[in-house]
Amino acid sequence: MSRIGKMPVPIPKDVNVHVGNGVVQVKGKKGELLVRLMPGISAKVENDTIQLERENESKQVRSFHGLNRALLANAVTGVSTGWKKELEIIGIGYRVEKQGKKVVFSLGYSHAIDFPEPEDITIDVEPKSNRITVGGIDRQRVGQVAAEIRALRPPEPYKGKGIRYVGEHVRRKAGKQGAKA
Repeated sequence: MSRIGKMPVPIPKDVNVHVGNGVVQVKGKKGELLVRLMPGISAKVENDTIQLERENESKQVRSFHGLNRALLANAVTGVSTGWKKELEIIGIGYRVEKQGKKVVFSLGYSHAIDFPEPEDITIDVEPKSNRITVGGIDRQRVGQVAAEIRALRPPEPYKGKGIRYVGEHVRRKAGKQGAKA
């Protein structure tokens, strides 16, 4: 049995879960998410937990067991506390500012880059610190938007300039060595 799949998903007091017709509906104070159950997986709510069971032992269903449990746990966490990713901009002259529903980046290109804020995601910019916080209830969506922002100017290996996740280690290269002689 899947080690992840057999663990029950605890449901906090402020979260409501409804299982029906192959879909699990999770409602909380931050919003509502729907998680589709994969074929061969069933869910039931008992004693403030969600328990997943599989119908057979085929390889495909066994792999879906842990996946569905992780997706449900992420949905429960998202609607109760939310998810966030933090990014930082490193580089002389690199700036970011929020203007209404868009974020404007100055990243060393000949033009500023306008990044529209998606409806289901909040993007917060700390003034004068070049830190960006991407938040929302859907973990996959938060990670995707953070990756799109990082892709505007990925960190380069020689000076380390660019957009990176907070705490991300960028492996540095030495640069030119032949000019010393």
